[in-house]
Amino acid sequence: MSAASRRSGGLLEGLYKVFMRRTSVYATFVIVGALVGERAVDYRVHKLWEKNNVGKRFEDIPVLGQRTSE
Repeated sequence: MSAASRRSGGLLEGLYKVFMRRTSVYATFVIVGALVGERAVDYRVHKLWEKNNVGKRFEDIPVLGQRTSE
């Protein structure tokens, strides 16, 4: 087998050998990837929500929750 034919699927073959050869490693990769992806999306959506609602949130209104003096 020539070197060129062995290298043709180098990246995909390498990924297969590292992540998908054993079911336990593949399942762990999928679960960790889902958790990391969920955290990344949650962080970005939270930042976008805060940016779009500046001044409209409960924390931004200083008089809420204060009693008036009698």
